[in-house]
Amino acid sequence: MKNLWFLLLSAAIIFSSCQASNQTESIESESTLDEFEESIKMIPIQTPKGEFNVFTQRVGDNPDIKVLLLHGGPGMTHQQYSNFIDFLPQEGIEFIWYDQLGSAFSDQPRDSTLWTIDRFVDEVEQVRVALGLNKDNFYLYGQSWGGMLGIEYALQHQENLKGLIISNMMASLDDYEKYAKEVLGPQMPPAVFAELMEIEKNNDFENPRYMELLGEHHYPYHVLRKPADEWPAEINKMMGEMNPEVYVYMQGYSEFGITPGASLEGWDRKSDLKKITVPTLVIAGTHDTMDPAHLEWMSEELPNGQFLLCPNGSHLSQYDDPEHFFPGLISFLKEVDQMEK
Repeated sequence: MKNLWFLLLSAAIIFSSCQASNQTESIESESTLDEFEESIKMIPIQTPKGEFNVFTQRVGDNPDIKVLLLHGGPGMTHQQYSNFIDFLPQEGIEFIWYDQLGSAFSDQPRDSTLWTIDRFVDEVEQVRVALGLNKDNFYLYGQSWGGMLGIEYALQHQENLKGLIISNMMASLDDYEKYAKEVLGPQMPPAVFAELMEIEKNNDFENPRYMELLGEHHYPYHVLRKPADEWPAEINKMMGEMNPEVYVYMQGYSEFGITPGASLEGWDRKSDLKKITVPTLVIAGTHDTMDPAHLEWMSEELPNGQFLLCPNGSHLSQYDDPEHFFPGLISFLKEVDQMEK
């Protein structure tokens, strides 16, 4: 397990960098450090390869609304949700930052047998128990890969959920690949898309042109709709701290689908959505890497589904369309809370 002082300092830096402008940014007082120490919990996780520890940090305190955040990747970090602190605490909503095993502040074992959907679902269940979350207060939010994980968790353990949020994630990776290659790719200049597809065909992913072209023609349009030099520091930090061993093993190298042989290849839960009966919000961005029409269809397949479209949003709609993203999310959380009372 990482040194706790390093953990606290790093978490404090992230926390303070995302404070609303009217909040105190200093983290040097003893009371503030005490608050950080109390809010952070390293949770021991039992796995087939032994015990490891994962990082969680609670923000806020609400006995009825506790939102556990599943980050994307696989292998990204909780920093994906850094700006949640600017919107949810003010509404009295508690949320929990969480680094999955293999990510950021959590342990990072080098064993690919751990990188399976079922093992991650079991990890989420152990985190839930350790944090005292239950059907009276437990909302599970997952974005991108986290949305896949949220779907899988609900299919196995929805009796523990009060509500589910599936954000920016289709229910079929084959459909995702089709959308990327048949809709998003052709929006690029033809020569650019052809070069990217040639790199993928040759498995030449170490070619610097691949990231160069994506950085100019894909990411600022469909991942986070801002010029690269205006991306939030926490998102750049998250991208720099991604665990490539987890990401490549499960997702592969491609930004236009799942690389053949990656462990998530062929994942499809379209026919199972009707089995998820808890209140569920599906969030999409008009400019997302995920087809917003598919996500709207998902919300209709879910027996208690709702749909939120962020018209200015992409894959990280919380950053490029917060004006629609956060009011819609907050409204759903409060609505479900009132339904249960």
